[in-house]
Amino acid sequence: MNILVLGSGGREHAIVSSLATSPRSDIIYVAPGNGGSAPGAQNVALDMMDGEAVVQFALSHDVELVVIGPEAPLVAGIANVVAKAGLAVFGPQAAGARLEGSKQFAKDLMRAHDIPTATYAVFTNKDAALAYLKDNPAPIVVKADGLAAGKGVTVATTDAEAIQAIEECFAGRFGSAGSRVVIEEMLTGPECSLLAFVDGKTMVPMVPAQDHKRALEGDKGPNTGGMGVYSPVPIVSEQEHDTMIKLMQQTVDGLIAEGIDYRGVLYGGFILTPSGPKVLEFNARFGDPETQVVLPLLQSDLLDIMLACDSATLDRWELAWSDDWALSVVLASAGYPGDYEKGKVITGIEAAEALDNVTVFHAGTRRLDDGTVVTNGGRVLNVTARGATFVEARDLAYQAVDLIDFEGKQFRRDIGQRALRV
Repeated sequence: MNILVLGSGGREHAIVSSLATSPRSDIIYVAPGNGGSAPGAQNVALDMMDGEAVVQFALSHDVELVVIGPEAPLVAGIANVVAKAGLAVFGPQAAGARLEGSKQFAKDLMRAHDIPTATYAVFTNKDAALAYLKDNPAPIVVKADGLAAGKGVTVATTDAEAIQAIEECFAGRFGSAGSRVVIEEMLTGPECSLLAFVDGKTMVPMVPAQDHKRALEGDKGPNTGGMGVYSPVPIVSEQEHDTMIKLMQQTVDGLIAEGIDYRGVLYGGFILTPSGPKVLEFNARFGDPETQVVLPLLQSDLLDIMLACDSATLDRWELAWSDDWALSVVLASAGYPGDYEKGKVITGIEAAEALDNVTVFHAGTRRLDDGTVVTNGGRVLNVTARGATFVEARDLAYQAVDLIDFEGKQFRRDIGQRALRV
């Protein structure tokens, strides 16, 4: 089977790597791909936001499954176009992708179906939002309603931070995504991600993971798309895990009740409050960087599972998972999540991958004609290691990190420290 994966990040590289292990996979195309996806797949110059172009490429290259990685093409309805052409597609159609495309939609769905989440209010006017802040002072959370590449959320510990976040949204920092603002109470507790495969009716959870959103060690600095992640998550009790799974199924049931046929990955971002797990947000696709530790632990055939999601036959499958730990460290460009330079030569990737149980997933990279790999984004590489224990996986990941170099390389050395507190 030929497969087309849309996307260019570390998530897509991890998806390609997992699909490539399936005995049913043949040629894997990646549009547009990155400097790491090319050796195991074929990068193609294709606009993933152009549904008709995606379909025409798929039909002319005998592609039978289209996998949509990022949120933007999902929200834009690319899955609708692909499905209409009679092709199998992994990723929800536009109606379901609104769970990520509109924070107000997600919050309204949770309220309507009794899914515990933070109290909230929605504003389309700056003055009204600022007036609300006077009656609901910091700490508080300000969110751009639409897609903002993981950077539209401000956890404001002071009123000044909250005011600045509101003003930036309405000033157009996030484009149309910030024209509507959601202001939430700030919940307290550790965070955890639980992803699940969904086929429209059946929900099958994956192993939980814990991301590190802040740019600097000690969870300081600005929010990013994610600086590192590990799985499993020992701070999650069995009762909390069961509750999270229950809430994910409750969400799928809520979507069904709203007439939405959701097929693909449902990502639940949870916070473990003193009163139990609550939902911070939903994403309509694999997390990045969560995918880079979750899929390496999956022992079942990812291609079979994706096809089962498309055909609504997921209830016939039981997923198998490794008992290993996995930890991934993000190597980022200097200046990320702000302005950064591109084109820095990267060395040491082969040496890092020569270590047993280490995989380097490319994110913001580009391969030059002579084979040299250079930086091409904010988050450059995801260095992932597996081990029988957390400490083994962590130490191996950082051993690999130290073998890789490029000008301005920045990363956190405390990924997974929370796992040691249990």
